[in-house]
Amino acid sequence: MKILVLNCGSSSVKFAVIDTKNKMAISSGLVENIGVNGHIKAKGPINPIDEFLDVPTHAEAILAIQQYLKKQDLINVIEAIGHRVVHGGKYVKSEPVTQEVIDYIRSITLFAPLHEPAHAIGMEEAKKYFPSLPQVAVFDTAFHQTMPPKAFLYGIPYEIYQDLKVRRYGFHGTSHRYVSGEAIRLLNKKPEDTYLITAHLGNGSSAAAISQGQCVDTTMGFTPLDGLVMGTRSGSIDPAILFFLNKTLGYDIDRLDKLVNKESGLLGLSGLSNDMRTITQAASEGHERAKIALEVFCYKLAREIGGLAMALPRIDALIFTGGIGENSVIVRELVLKNLSILGYDIDPEKNVNHGKKSSGIITKDGSAKAMIIATNEELLIAMDTEVMV
Repeated sequence: MKILVLNCGSSSVKFAVIDTKNKMAISSGLVENIGVNGHIKAKGPINPIDEFLDVPTHAEAILAIQQYLKKQDLINVIEAIGHRVVHGGKYVKSEPVTQEVIDYIRSITLFAPLHEPAHAIGMEEAKKYFPSLPQVAVFDTAFHQTMPPKAFLYGIPYEIYQDLKVRRYGFHGTSHRYVSGEAIRLLNKKPEDTYLITAHLGNGSSAAAISQGQCVDTTMGFTPLDGLVMGTRSGSIDPAILFFLNKTLGYDIDRLDKLVNKESGLLGLSGLSNDMRTITQAASEGHERAKIALEVFCYKLAREIGGLAMALPRIDALIFTGGIGENSVIVRELVLKNLSILGYDIDPEKNVNHGKKSSGIITKDGSAKAMIIATNEELLIAMDTEVMV
């Protein structure tokens, strides 16, 4: 099938037309800076595009994508549409898009306020421009719904979980599910006899423990703020710090929200950038706070991986993925050095080559196995969509 995959973010819409038969993208692109200085960059079978355009809202972004695909002679090729949805709340698997699903996504806006409204708009606009096509919602949180209560419950009154559904949901589930499936294939193992830890590392980062093909624990929580140190997000911190800042500096809820989501992480620690490439370069040139940011990022990740190991009887492989996981030699090196207690011994040559000549493996023979697997969330969304329609 030819599937249009839409990923509506807070200020952008990514898209791809995936041929599920050969698992390749026919066309892909991005509409970004929605509401500010709109821009579209895309490639297709006829010609690419890279230009500014007026996109005040996500509705105009979807229209721009439809018009681009029309120029590429792809409109009549597309057979279904798959949507990435950050927070699925109650949903434990991908679902056909209905009005009930759209209404539910809007009802949990507080769970992911920057993303859920955009997802709902994307579905409604796609229905407008592709009225005859079936649509499927693929939820980032769904993969983590197999976690047991001991992993997803917080140490707060149980009634808050019962009444308001405050619990650990986990995110990046589409990526964790894709790379864990690829790891099982590459390791030539059966899902029921495979135990993995996956680390999706980008501007947003999370790790997960995967037992017999199912998630049993993960680092992100009720929102994508929890867990690892990220580009601009603090990750897990003592909540009393927020009370302290409120009392000493007068920070209100909105100011605290901005602090932990937009001004922390690599950016806050380094005072320089949220981009790991910039941090790594600056650290190599002696920038002290960049060094600190790099070390904190890698140490916290290693500590979380050590904690996730507790959820598994053994670890058949530790998987690095995402922009940082797939490309940063120094991050993988530092993380595995911090995990030497678990038996990891990195092979410097394999690591520098990003595992390309060793089936993704970057550790020495006889060592605990760590490997790199490139994520492909669009393909997984397309494959889920094909199954659902």
